[in-house]
Amino acid sequence: MLQQIYPQVFHNYEYELNKDMQFAAAHFVPHKDAGKCQNIHGHTYFVNVTVAGNELDESGFLINFATLKKLVSGQFDHTLLNDHTHLFNDQNHNDFPTTEVVARKIYEIVQAHLDELPNKPVCMQVFVRETPTSYVVYRPKQVKHNG
Repeated sequence: MLQQIYPQVFHNYEYELNKDMQFAAAHFVPHKDAGKCQNIHGHTYFVNVTVAGNELDESGFLINFATLKKLVSGQFDHTLLNDHTHLFNDQNHNDFPTTEVVARKIYEIVQAHLDELPNKPVCMQVFVRETPTSYVVYRPKQVKHNG
């Protein structure tokens, strides 16, 4: 994977973890204004997840890198995103599998897992690159700050 610099999110946490990962997936955007994107097509998505916190777990991690990879790449790699009907649908534009929505859904998946951890880290942002020239950064409007 190419090393690159991601937009930074400023915070007061002691630790910040960033995990780069990628997955190959197909999707289509179910709307007439999506142009060619209405047709099934694929991308190699490059994702960066930023997690921060003040407390490490019993292993000395905010969260294990392998866990983040399983939550994201493990779920989406070599799939049709539209088939993940628990996340995406063709009825509500906020749930179409656009890059913006994919970034938000990844955030929701990661944060739901982090909420279960005793050390309570938080997902600060999710960066999703769909093509070499197009990417989205999702940051939740209000991040829980415990530090």
